[in-house]
Amino acid sequence: MSGRALKMEDSEHFAEWIAALEARHLSNLRVPEVTKALRALSSAYVERRREAVPRVMESAGKRAAFALFYAPLHFFATSLVVRALEADVPPPRAILDIGCGTGAAGAAWAIAAGSTPTVTGIDRHPWAVEEARWTYRQLRLAGRARRGDVARLPPLAPGTAAVAAYVLNELPDTIRAQVEDRLIEAAGRGTRILVIEPISRSVSPWWDLTASRVAAAGGRSDEWRFAVDLPPLVRLLDKAAGLDHRELTARSLYCPGATG
Repeated sequence: MSGRALKMEDSEHFAEWIAALEARHLSNLRVPEVTKALRALSSAYVERRREAVPRVMESAGKRAAFALFYAPLHFFATSLVVRALEADVPPPRAILDIGCGTGAAGAAWAIAAGSTPTVTGIDRHPWAVEEARWTYRQLRLAGRARRGDVARLPPLAPGTAAVAAYVLNELPDTIRAQVEDRLIEAAGRGTRILVIEPISRSVSPWWDLTASRVAAAGGRSDEWRFAVDLPPLVRLLDKAAGLDHRELTARSLYCPGATG
């Protein structure tokens, strides 16, 4: 499926967040340094997906590349998918962001829903937790983040939502299966569940089986292609790193919950 382009103006605070990201992560780095780190980071993600995750955190350059490039892309993708699925109506009371990274996905869903839901981010790395807290403050959301194991999710209540964006493919099969079980069980009790992953099937060979489980629980599977108007720095990094995100692709699993 395809949809309209999303621009910075679609979110009142998005442009401020992007500007703050640049000030935060370019205070001690030059753009060429970030571009070099982005090339290395992108290569690691493509070639060794699971091993790439700890490497995101190993240097200031890679942390900056992830925050300045991938976080806005994840924000765009989540916002567009949520709106296309009408997962923002009615607004969930709260959103759990599983493996939250910089907090972009949970924040995007909350903003699409009128900035009313509270957001809780869970990640295993202290840098990601602090970055997510900063993201919530910059986007003026009621949010918190904490270190945690995604295999031990907190209770998911009816009327709330959970998003796992670009994280299930990073988990060992046994842990991923545990997370899937928890999410599908929660959907049966009225929690909205959203999974977003890259469109490449090599990244998530388990997709079809998981999609069939979600369909059996009353959910749906979609592939998306969106035209996007990227912020200038993201566009610059995209081109300099030899990437091309004029069209943003993703695939999703969505279950509206038993009361959806």
